[in-house]
Amino acid sequence: MFKKDPIQIITFRSYGTPNHLYVKGRALEDENIDLSKKGFFNLLWNTYKRFKTDLVKNEPLVLKLPDGRKIETKTDEQGYFLIDETIENMLPLIDENGWLKYEISFAEKFPKRIIQENNIFFGEVMIPSETAKFGLISDIDDTIMHTGLTSRFKWQVAKNTVFKRAEKRIPLEGAADFYEKLKNGKSGNDHNPIFYVSHGPWNLYRYLEVFLEKNNFPKGPILLRDFVNPFAKKYKPEKPQKQKEIINILETYPELRFILIGDSGEHDPDIYTEIAEAHPERILAIYLRNVNHKKRMLRVKGLFENYETVPVLLVENSKAAIEHAKQMKFI
Repeated sequence: MFKKDPIQIITFRSYGTPNHLYVKGRALEDENIDLSKKGFFNLLWNTYKRFKTDLVKNEPLVLKLPDGRKIETKTDEQGYFLIDETIENMLPLIDENGWLKYEISFAEKFPKRIIQENNIFFGEVMIPSETAKFGLISDIDDTIMHTGLTSRFKWQVAKNTVFKRAEKRIPLEGAADFYEKLKNGKSGNDHNPIFYVSHGPWNLYRYLEVFLEKNNFPKGPILLRDFVNPFAKKYKPEKPQKQKEIINILETYPELRFILIGDSGEHDPDIYTEIAEAHPERILAIYLRNVNHKKRMLRVKGLFENYETVPVLLVENSKAAIEHAKQMKFI
């Protein structure tokens, strides 16, 4: 606890209800990452700093709601914190755009450390509007952002993540417009909530936040996973974590039905069909964007050849998805 780097709390945009708070974040040293810097070495250095995180472990934190109520929590061994509990009567605290804003601080002072932002860090939680007709749960990699997860040895993933600034990443054509239409719904004013759920690690949170904002995607929670060393003996594929997050969203909003959007390249077809089979009455449709990988597309087409549980559409582009959504009266 006596290193020179300042410490900070990073809050992850999350979701909740008027009576339930679900807040995630992480306490760590400030590595002074400037996402606007250009040049090969700056981009490489920024990537190193994103994954070289010095954590603030087992430290008590205090979250403060706009009405003065306080909730105590504590970081774990990886610096993460989670508040997942019932908090009554938060409806008056929600702004006109459906967001509950809060402050969070370190509960203790650190005489030999600098705490950024005068030890007041801000976060926000989405509370879906009562006008919402459905929710949208979307993957990020190769669903709305060109990533290259199907490239051989993942070289394209490394190239895009390490050597491209967030604002220079290319969104898939028409995706932002499609999501805006789904958010607005059939009436044009439904305020349907959108959740971004990815296999990407939390270390990429700021990077993805910038990408979504710069490319005009509707604002929504960004839900990632813990970074795991794939060479560790106890390493397991992270498929269950993404599935767990989606199920938690369904359980948080039992009255809402959902559209699931992903791609045909990784685990999305399997995860989404498992969820649809378990909750057929909750899933309105599944959209899977075609990736340029012949063997995987053949597998996915076979998987859905006689599938009738929920409507599934394999799409080449957003235009096809928009046409289908109009036919289904989603937009």
